[in-house]
Amino acid sequence: MQPAVFFDRDGTIIEDRGHLGDPKEVHFFPDTIPAMRELQEVALLFVVTHQAGIAKGLVTAREVRLVNRHVTDYLARAGISIREVYVCPHDRSEECRCIKPNPYHLHLAAREYDIDLQRSFVLGDHPHDVELARRAGATGIYLLTGHGRKHRDELPPGTLVADGIGEASRRVKQILTTGLPDVDSPPAAAEQA
Repeated sequence: MQPAVFFDRDGTIIEDRGHLGDPKEVHFFPDTIPAMRELQEVALLFVVTHQAGIAKGLVTAREVRLVNRHVTDYLARAGISIREVYVCPHDRSEECRCIKPNPYHLHLAAREYDIDLQRSFVLGDHPHDVELARRAGATGIYLLTGHGRKHRDELPPGTLVADGIGEASRRVKQILTTGLPDVDSPPAAAEQA
């Protein structure tokens, strides 16, 4: 069994610009490519994204697929392989089984790709990403990009926090290669909360 890293999309690997329906609106964070290249050396990579704009009629499922294809194609041209992009298209009020923090997509990936969730990570800019990791038995790292600073005070004590995807990737790689947390990193933000 192998480890995996599950990335939120908006606010984590690309800028959060609302309900994206046009690939031209996609803007990657500067450290996304180097961070993901580093992580794919030690783990399989996935994207798990909640696109409630579909349920609200703000974007179509086809538009979301086009944006996701643009993201994965762009990453592939940079040598990065995203195994799957898992999308929840529902509104939170629908209480579906695939919405974060329900671990539906992580369990699906674990079965289909022989993933050890206890050695896996979820990176995202919302408390639901951290809770998703906890429910799946993985480790969550909360990013201060996207909506991260806005929801920081909602995190449970002891949550690992990183300024962005670059810092988070270094911590994940350190843990996976040595089995130990990165002792050279400054204390994570929620560890101070």
